[in-house]
Amino acid sequence: MKLLENKIAIVTGAARGIGEAIALKLAEHGAHIAFTYVSDSSAEKAAALESRLSALGVKAKAWKSNAGDFTQSEQFVAEVIKEFGTVDVCVNNAGISKDNLLLRMTPEQWDEVMDINLKSVFNMTKQVIRPMMKAKKGSIINMSSIIGIRGNAGQSSYAASKAGIIGFTKSIAHELGSRNIRCNAIAPGFIETDMTHYLKDGDASKAFLEKIPLGRFGSSEEVGNTTLFLASDLSSYVTGQVLSVCGGLNI
Repeated sequence: MKLLENKIAIVTGAARGIGEAIALKLAEHGAHIAFTYVSDSSAEKAAALESRLSALGVKAKAWKSNAGDFTQSEQFVAEVIKEFGTVDVCVNNAGISKDNLLLRMTPEQWDEVMDINLKSVFNMTKQVIRPMMKAKKGSIINMSSIIGIRGNAGQSSYAASKAGIIGFTKSIAHELGSRNIRCNAIAPGFIETDMTHYLKDGDASKAFLEKIPLGRFGSSEEVGNTTLFLASDLSSYVTGQVLSVCGGLNI
């Protein structure tokens, strides 16, 4: 049984890692996928993902677009609607980390993280709610982080941006619930990706694993499974929630 047959899903920042896994999982369940990547260095990976998605029997298209830029987001969603007809699901996954102690952090580093991680969620949500309101249905899924709940030394900008996503998510759930549009957040813990590979080495890995009740790092596919749940009608009575995919780290 395919849970998203012929639904139109947007996934930002999908050229690799969690975003790639989400795009593949939604496509496996019948969703047509429009996804973004931001750098020229990701173009080859984006083209490869487009081919993998199309091989699953769905329509797929990659756009080079910066979700942290309002004008680019506006243009991207307009082109998606022109190409695909509407938007049923929006996964705001684009994100970066510029870890640094506050004493050493520059205003530019702070602003870059806020633009890509938090402002992008505003930009994209503002664009997709119009077609969703017209259809009187939709699911918006924002990628927060366990760091946005717990905080972490050296990650004040990242934590602030991800905590901001949670507040935004709950507010939008209040605003749009009467229109049958749901808005939820996912807070991944330590997930095996290119961004976190360094955590698996030596003593650092042991220290992190000791904090996780399940005793292992999570996979991108496990985050994809949670996204599928929130995107589908399986979660039709779920909105304004933060689902932690963290192996119990948040207990």
